Amino acid sequence: MFFSGSRYAAMAAYSFPRPDGSTVAVVSIPLPGAAVVQGYYRRQGIERLDHIANRYVGDPTGFWRLCDANNAIIPDALANADLVGIPVNATGGV
Repeated sequence: MFFSGSRYAAMAAYSFPRPDGSTVAVVSIPLPGAAVVQGYYRRQGIERLDHIANRYVGDPTGFWRLCDANNAIIPDALANADLVGIPVNATGGV
């Protein structure tokens, strides 16, 4: 259902009944846990999360790993932060 690099790839899918009697496959939203970062990156100007993820995670679609490391459920919650925590398992150093 999801591509292999997705944050949802390992999540178990389950069926949810709709009011019309049909069902839809859904997964739970991964809730943030304790922030675990190796350091912080100070955003330069209007740098986007996909650019920062490409630099430190090695994958522009890995911006969700930045979100998880910073306890942000959605990217918009982190999009305007001046400091972005870099996850401990990131490939690039801080």
